[in-house]
Amino acid sequence: MRILLIEDEEGLILTLTDRLRSEGFDVRSASDGAAGLEIALSESFDLIVLDVMLPKKNGFDVCRDLRKNAVETPILMLTAKGETFDKVLGLKLGADDYLTKPFEIAELLARVEALIRRTANTVQNLNGSFKFGNVAIDFRRAEVLRENKPVELSALEFKLLQYLIEHRGDVLKRDELLDEVWGYDAMPSTRTVDVHIAWLRQKLEDNPKFPKFIQTVHGLGYKFSA
Repeated sequence: MRILLIEDEEGLILTLTDRLRSEGFDVRSASDGAAGLEIALSESFDLIVLDVMLPKKNGFDVCRDLRKNAVETPILMLTAKGETFDKVLGLKLGADDYLTKPFEIAELLARVEALIRRTANTVQNLNGSFKFGNVAIDFRRAEVLRENKPVELSALEFKLLQYLIEHRGDVLKRDELLDEVWGYDAMPSTRTVDVHIAWLRQKLEDNPKFPKFIQTVHGLGYKFSA
C-alpha cells in the first residue's frame, strides 16, 4: 500500500514516515502543496495524507485540484484548526476524513487503515462498472454517463452513489451513510445526506420527484433499487 504524505513540518514528516513504514506502508512525501499535487497527479497511491497549511499551495486547493482531475484516491486532511468551517470545507472539496493537530499517532493509523479498508472493500465488491436505466458507471475511472453523455458528480456525490449501489436492496439509514461515505463524526446533521440524495436524483433520475432507483424508505432512510 502506497501513501503520499504532503506536509511541511520536517519533524512530523520523519515521525509519520517512520511509523507508517514500520506498519508496512510505502511512503512518499512532499513538503509543499505544489510538489505534492504534481506527485499525486503523476503517480498512483492508496491514500493521501494532506496538511491544510502548506507553502506554495494550501491543502484545500490541492484537494480541490485533485478531485477536478478525477483523482479519487482517499484523502485524510491534517489541520491545526479546529473550527467546524474548515472541516466542512475540506469535506465539501472532496476529502474523505480529517484529523486535527495535535493528534495521537495511533488515531492517525486507525483512520488510515479505515480509509484504505473502505476503498479496498468497495473495489472488491463492484465489478468495475454498473448500469441502471439510461445510466452507465465506470467505477475505476469515476465516470458516469446518462444517455451516453457525461454527468458531472462531485467526489461525495460519486461516493454516495457508489455506496448505494454496492448495498443495493438494503435500507440504509442516514447515520450509516454519514459514517461510511463522509467518515465518522464528519457532519453535525443528517440533513446533508438528504441534500446529496436530492442532487443525485436531479442528475440521474428521469423524474426526480418520483425516483425509480434512489428511493426513500419513509422513517428509515434510503434504498437503491434496480
